[in-house]
Amino acid sequence: MWIGLVFCCTIAFVTGGLPPQANYIAELLRDQTSSTRVSDNIIEDATLDLPNLVRKYNYPLEEHSVTTEDGYILGLHRIPHGRDSNNRPGNKPVVFLMHGLLSSSADFLVMGPGSSLAYILAEEGYDVWMGNARGNYFSRRHRRLNPDALLNTAFWEFSWDEIGNKDLPAMIDFVLQRTRKSALHYIGFSQGTTVFFVMASLRPEYNKKIISMQAMAPVAYMRHNSSPLLNALAPFARRIEEMAGRRGIAEFLGKRPIYTKIGKEFCMDGAETQALCSEVIFFIAGNSGEGQHNATMLPVILGHYPAGIALRQAAHYGQAIAGGDFRRYDHGPVVNRRIYGFAVPPRYDLSRVSAPVYLHYSETDPLADLRDVERLFRELGNVAGRLRVKPRVFSHVDFVWGVDAKTLVYNSIIGSMRRRDRQN
Repeated sequence: MWIGLVFCCTIAFVTGGLPPQANYIAELLRDQTSSTRVSDNIIEDATLDLPNLVRKYNYPLEEHSVTTEDGYILGLHRIPHGRDSNNRPGNKPVVFLMHGLLSSSADFLVMGPGSSLAYILAEEGYDVWMGNARGNYFSRRHRRLNPDALLNTAFWEFSWDEIGNKDLPAMIDFVLQRTRKSALHYIGFSQGTTVFFVMASLRPEYNKKIISMQAMAPVAYMRHNSSPLLNALAPFARRIEEMAGRRGIAEFLGKRPIYTKIGKEFCMDGAETQALCSEVIFFIAGNSGEGQHNATMLPVILGHYPAGIALRQAAHYGQAIAGGDFRRYDHGPVVNRRIYGFAVPPRYDLSRVSAPVYLHYSETDPLADLRDVERLFRELGNVAGRLRVKPRVFSHVDFVWGVDAKTLVYNSIIGSMRRRDRQN
């Protein structure tokens, strides 16, 4: 939540205090390994909704809906096969991708063919499914609750505990039923790893449905995160959420046309404010390493990010930072006793995570510190691989938006998945 205050203030400063930038011509980007351009029109790609963006580049896309046990209606995206290779339907291994905080399935698509993980996996012969957590742009529906209800925040009373405990099982079961498979590969980024650890510890029967779990920038413990602002505000996270809730504010940084407008007018190549756009994105999503940030793509990123969360998701991370532990959401002693049977919320038992986990992490990630990743490694029930990205300059958002993500991360992920496929 606190990160967004800076984001919103920056937006106000940019839109109110600077003159509009006029008529920038989008620089064309070309895939070095293909004659097909990664993006042939930056402005168009920023404006298109995600399904039409995928279809623009001649990839097949399916849209599905899944309803959770507590009534949330979640959006699922599927790319069933590739465009240039493995481009026919068939009996393919299934992979499920789960996005990070404030984002959506766009995490794995916005950088375009040849760069984004979903396209790469489709070309490698995988049936690619992408989930969306409750509350984001594609999962902002409920059987009974209204996300836009005035002074009623019932829709938004969830953290990443519910996403892991309820959303992931519902989506995974739907994918397996639809594809007639008994297990799938799981790839998560940042919060996408957090919610997997929640699911696998609270509902350990789902470990059997996972061929491999690939954890990019794994986030469970956050005691050693290196953000001064997060560390300063974390002790007050639940109090801030409660104060906002009393004013009917429970959604945070939902998808808005203003972000797309800012991207097109202030973040294009040639704009004097492009560097400021980069700094704001890094502040919200996590640092990028030197040489990994493609600033030309900022308008496309801001056309699809942020996608919205519940304030309680941010508050839950605040509790993890302040408490130095990996526990269920702390509602306060009275409510905790009613929900959990204890005054203090229980820890997630990571020894119950029996699915083979591959940890992909970097040395300079401010949100997944090496010491916290090491603790996660020691406590997980079945770590199949621990892969530190070699360049020190590789950081948090580079796992999804980095220039060299394919060579430094994705190739290793695909290699370990193929080895697991041969064993099954």
